[in-house]
Amino acid sequence: MIETEQNVTIAAPIADVWAYVRDIAGWASLMPGLQDCSVIDENDSLWTLKVGAGGLVRTVKVRVHVDEWDGPGRVVFTYGLERDPVEGGGTYTAIARGARETEVTLQVRVKGSGPMAPMWEALGKPLLPQFARSFAGQLRDRIEATQPVMISPAASEGAKPRIRWSQCIARWFGRKGETI
Repeated sequence: MIETEQNVTIAAPIADVWAYVRDIAGWASLMPGLQDCSVIDENDSLWTLKVGAGGLVRTVKVRVHVDEWDGPGRVVFTYGLERDPVEGGGTYTAIARGARETEVTLQVRVKGSGPMAPMWEALGKPLLPQFARSFAGQLRDRIEATQPVMISPAASEGAKPRIRWSQCIARWFGRKGETI
């Protein structure tokens, strides 16, 4: 079994983070290689992903089940690949660190079984932390892109605010941190 844990701080109130997180299709949209997400019911969905490691690229179907929705601070989930002896699960936890800051921790584990398990683990061990880090960063960026632009306290006291319009436009288009 391989596991990883990633932490990210999101500049948004915990209620806004939860509004995004409780939509399973929103989670799926962050998955690299997503081809389709079929929401079956509030706890179950089927994700079709095109995945690759090295020269091996294939399409897999992943059944995702939410075992526990305990918002706004916790989600527990499990998943399994159809036609492959791979399953896993994880947790999402969120803690408000202020009125406009939420700390999120994602824990993910993958377990292969059968004769191919050593291969799955060898391929996945270096990739899982990178994948989870990228996923957490995209989650942060998507949620922060929905947040209003804050004006600094100095601006409200008569000082001219410094606005970088290129950053505002990039944020509006979902490319946080990029300048145009």
